Amino acid sequence: MIIQKEISLPHFPRGFHLITDIIRKQLKFPESGILHLFIKHTSAGLTINENYDPTVLDDFETSFNILAPENMDYYTHTIEGSDDMPAHIKSTLTGSSVSIPVTDGKLNLGVWQGIYLCEFRNGNRARKIVATIYY
Repeated sequence: MIIQKEISLPHFPRGFHLITDIIRKQLKFPESGILHLFIKHTSAGLTINENYDPTVLDDFETSFNILAPENMDYYTHTIEGSDDMPAHIKSTLTGSSVSIPVTDGKLNLGVWQGIYLCEFRNGNRARKIVATIYY
């Protein structure tokens, strides 16, 4: 069986934002299955990573900005601002979806794992995620 729901996230500024609790509160999980999350945007991504030490998030931001810096002469897609093309590159690196096992009615994440929205654009934007549970 399949359950599917679109989740509207609150506005988040640029950066990496833990959304595990938002996802948990929006969904009722079966006893076992797989949760698949897909973000419907090309300038933001999803990832699962460390949720304990907040300095990890600073290091992500720094590293991604080195990998895909703004204001580079070689970008031709610039009409939407200096952060747009780098955001597309960064979202390609993180990906647009994650899958998480559901066990005993709960997300079966590791002790230090959390689900992150990776917001790569400046300013606040509404983001939507399609959640699909297969059971």
